[in-house]
Formats: sequence, structure tokens, C-alpha cells
Amino acid sequence: MIALDGSSLTLEQIAAIADDLVPVGLHADAIGRVEAARAVVDGKLADEAPVYGVNTGFGSLAEVRIPRESLLRLQVNLLRSHAAGVGDPLPVRAVRATIALRANVLAKGYSGIRLETLTALVELLNRRIHPIVPSRGSVGASGDLAPLAHLALVLIGEGDAIVGMDETAGARLPGREALAKVKLSPVTLQPKEGLALINGTQASTAVLALALIGAERLVKAADIAAALSIDALRGSAHPFEARVHEPRPFAGQQQAARNIRSLLQGSAINRSHEHCGRVQDAYSMRCAAQVHGAARDALGFARRTVEIEANAATDNPMVFPDTGEVISGGNFHGAPVGIAADLTAIALAQLATISERRTERLVNPSLSGLPAFLTADSGLRSGLMLAQVTAAALASEMKSLACPASVDTIPTSANKEDHVSMSMSAALKAQCALELADRVLAIEILCACQAIDFLAPLESSGALMRVHARVRDVVPRLVEDRPPAPDIERIAALIESGDLQSTCAAEVK
Repeated sequence: MIALDGSSLTLEQIAAIADDLVPVGLHADAIGRVEAARAVVDGKLADEAPVYGVNTGFGSLAEVRIPRESLLRLQVNLLRSHAAGVGDPLPVRAVRATIALRANVLAKGYSGIRLETLTALVELLNRRIHPIVPSRGSVGASGDLAPLAHLALVLIGEGDAIVGMDETAGARLPGREALAKVKLSPVTLQPKEGLALINGTQASTAVLALALIGAERLVKAADIAAALSIDALRGSAHPFEARVHEPRPFAGQQQAARNIRSLLQGSAINRSHEHCGRVQDAYSMRCAAQVHGAARDALGFARRTVEIEANAATDNPMVFPDTGEVISGGNFHGAPVGIAADLTAIALAQLATISERRTERLVNPSLSGLPAFLTADSGLRSGLMLAQVTAAALASEMKSLACPASVDTIPTSANKEDHVSMSMSAALKAQCALELADRVLAIEILCACQAIDFLAPLESSGALMRVHARVRDVVPRLVEDRPPAPDIERIAALIESGDLQSTCAAEVK
């Protein structure tokens, strides 16, 4: 069980909750903090001073005072009115990550939620109640209001949900029925609790966190793909020597160079052309460590941002039990998440565009010295011609996805929210970019393995031949033309699962 304490949730734990269905509980320290903050809210209700979101309206309606007899209705109305999302629902794994992140933030003790309500939220995870959360509708300011409202509706027996992991449309149940199916009762929200459930960046942070886990797997696959292609193209290993990279001490660049150097170590193909007379390789080969390294460093920044945000109080207003104050602020603003998500998409675009250029060299006989489109009897057969075209199409689309969402802003809520982050848009773009990049790299690996076959009886290094063998477990050598699409998807699945990278875990860090 992962104990949520509001300060130590990691990216790996988020993925474990989302994908491995690891159960979640509240840390003992968190319980005391939550109860102390709630006591402050109850005290404010007793003295009847105006407190934003407790006994006032929301957003531009913050100056409207709400009578005591309407305070419970105020919180329900907030969830209902803010559940305005549209578009395809978030995958169950993203919903699980969102619930975990929101529960962790509430466990930090700045929201004023009741312990009973927070416990009910945690039980959604443990009993596998997954609200239907539309993916569009958040501008990432005042948090991800629409997605989190759809999520929170299920807690009060409204909205729709899936029980278990069946994501088909027919599996949806009304919120009250979903709760009853696992013997949970709807929550009756008390003052401030609706606001506590929806004020934060947890939906966009969840989407980015899961994309980032995939991107960190992908960057290792990129080093493997580059090494395969460099060897198949009979490129030089010298650009990856440590002495080349030490005077330019970017950590990502040095790691990528170490990986590629280690992967090429012992290659008979590489030894066969040691004195070929070629002076320099093309940038897509020679600069692989520099480009892959820059992407690694960018992903490192994104990881640090996500792990801070995962353990940050993003409520408004914030409750301070030590002084008894309730203070309005702006921690819900998604700027850090939006910028990190945009940077993730840019890093993935770098990995994909350089990969596609190596793929083009592999299928181009004037550059590779190999049969055209990596097939015997080319002309009669087209081989992997269209696989490279697909890589080009995906890489081009990724350039559009790399255009930052976070530089945009559009005022909302009668201009009260006059600068917004677009963090959800940025996170969704990062997730889409990851899916495309997985396939661009899969195409390069498909082509590089086919090229290695044409160089027999020479073999690559032991590490790269293990990669080759794992690919051949799921994709046979291309002889007669066949649709490449299933082959691309099978290799992409190896990348996404980390299976491909595990074949050379000793060489690739």
C-alpha cells in the first residue's frame, strides 16, 4: 500500500497506482493535519465572517454572500455547474492518477476538507470506481475545474463511472449505481468541500506524469535505435568517445554517448570498416548523443516539476491551522505544469525527427549502400518504402504538437481569471506526442533490424544482437512484401512496455 502524506509521492508511485492498481491509504500524520484544517473552516462558519468559497460565491461571484441555509447546496451546485467537460474521456489510468494526486494534495492539510470525504475519495481508487472524466474543458487556471468536477460528482452519487477496468461505453453506470455496486454511500458535502475537490492542477499533472514515464522509457529506446542504425549504416563509433563529451558537460549528452558507445562495443560490423576512409557521418548519426541528451535533460526538468507539483498544495483559499487563517492565493495556476508539458512534447519531437532522418538513410540506397527500401528485388517489391513515409508523417505532426500551448492565454470567468495556463492542453499534446514518437522509433528499429540482416554474416554487438533477436521474436524478417503496420505496432508495444530496453539494461541507463 502507498501511504499518501502530501509530501513524498513519486512519479513511479503514480504509475503504480495508475497501472498496477496498487492500493492507497492515508499516512497517520496526514490525518491530524486534515482534521486541524477542517477545524479552522468550522470555526470560520461559526463567526460568519465572509470566506471565499465557504460562504461566498466563486470566481467573479466571490463578492456574493451565501446565506447559512444554502451553504451545502452551494457546494453541490459548484460541482454540477463546473462539470462542463467535453470530448473523449480520459483513460482509466489517467483518472486513477488524478484521484491519487488530488487525494495526496488534500492529505497535505491546506484544504479544509473533512477526513470522511477524503477517505471516500481514496476508496474510489481502492474499490476501482473510475469516474468518466471528459478530456477537454480545462484552461488550467483555478486548476482543472471541469475535469475535477466530473470526477467529484461521482463522490456525491452523480455523474457516471466505470467499475473496474472495462473502458467500453457499455460499462458506464450512473454514479450512485457505481457506488452501490461496491457498497459505498454518496458523500454529503459540507461547506468548502466541493471547492476543495476541484481546485488544483491534478488532471493535467496526471496526464503529464504518465506521458513522462513513457517518455523516459522512449529516450532509452532512442539510444538503442540510434546505435542499431549507426551500425547498420556502417557509421563511426568515435563521435561517442568520452573525451569528445567531457568538455561539454551536459549530463544528458554524456549519458546518451555512454549508452551508444556501450551498445556498439564489440560489433563485428563496426570493426569491418575501421579504415574505410569516410571522414564524417551525417548529423543524424554523429550528433545523436547531443540531440538525445538535450531531450534527456528536458525530461529531467519535467520530472522535477511533476514531483514538486504532485506534493504541492494547490487549493484556494488555503487553510493555515497554525494561525487559524484562510487566505486566497493562486497556487492553482498551472503554469509550471504547462511549461513542463510543452517541454516534454518538444523533447519528444527532437527524438522523433532525428530518428526519422536515420530511417530515411536506411531505406535510401544512395546513402546506405544497402538494397533500396531494404528489400531484395526492389521494384517488384517496395519493402519498407511506406514505413519511412509513415515516420515522416508522424514526425511532421509532432512538430505541430511541439508548438507550446502554455504561451496562450484567454480570459475566463468575467475576466476575473484573466491569465490562464492551458496546462491541460499542453499535457494532452505531450501524451499524443509520446504515442506518435513510440511509432517513429518503432519504424527506425524495424528498418535497422532489416538492414542488419542484409549485412550477415557480419553481426553487430552482443547487446544489439539481443535487441535484434527480441524484435525477431515478434516481427520476422521481411522477404515478400507484407503490410508493415502490424510490425510497427508490435515493436511500439515492446518500447511502451520497456521490454525492448530490458534486453540491454546493462548498457543503457
